Amino acid sequence: MIDSFYVAATGMSAQQTFIDTIANNVSNINTTAFKKSRVNFEDLFYRRLSPMTALASSPAFNQVGLGAAVGSTQMVFTPGNLVRTGNPLDLAIQGNGFIEVRDSNNNLYYTRLGTLQLDPSGQLMTQSGYSLVSQIRIPPDATQVTIGQDGTVTAAVSTQNQPLALGQIELANFVNASGLNSVGNGLYTATDASGQPFYGAPGQNGIGSISQGYLESSNVDLNTELTNLVLAQQAYQMNSRVVQVSDEILSTITSLQQR
Repeated sequence: MIDSFYVAATGMSAQQTFIDTIANNVSNINTTAFKKSRVNFEDLFYRRLSPMTALASSPAFNQVGLGAAVGSTQMVFTPGNLVRTGNPLDLAIQGNGFIEVRDSNNNLYYTRLGTLQLDPSGQLMTQSGYSLVSQIRIPPDATQVTIGQDGTVTAAVSTQNQPLALGQIELANFVNASGLNSVGNGLYTATDASGQPFYGAPGQNGIGSISQGYLESSNVDLNTELTNLVLAQQAYQMNSRVVQVSDEILSTITSLQQR
């Protein structure tokens, strides 16, 4: 068997994953707080040549690689640009950190998607229906809600001369945020690779501050993705060409043996 068939096939498979990842990034270029992924490649095992086919007497020249593979796909948590919305319940995190939320089964998730709303009882929750772990309830007679850069939530109510303090939104952070598991809808779960979350007030302990009335845009750069797409396409075509050439060589060998 000609190894180049297998080697080229591993290259095409790896490049197809690269193209799929690029496609997902580009399709989410307008998704609020979306974080792009990148593909990390690695070389496969090496086969030692037999003495008859070795390229040189030195062992360093007696190995041939067996192709490439995708080692991992990794989330890239570089910040996106802030877009002003003017909605007092829209929040953007400037810097590191995640809003911790929970579902109806008390499972914890982490998100940077700060499009918040109120449930029927006035509790802050995400647009997807996940409640904030930092339980903040807005009074029904509140006329203005203010969320400071440190996460402090206050509300102006008709029965109070001074703004009413409602609590503070704490943020979570991770030693290795790239190790988080993405579950869709802008939500992530902790893994062994990310480590357990640590908490703090926005603006402290390396955690970013909160900007009220803003949302974070996607961190996908279209120029970079299109450049990567061209490189992936060319690499795929070159691997395909290797398969074609290997087939021609095998056909030639077969025809010679039949003479």
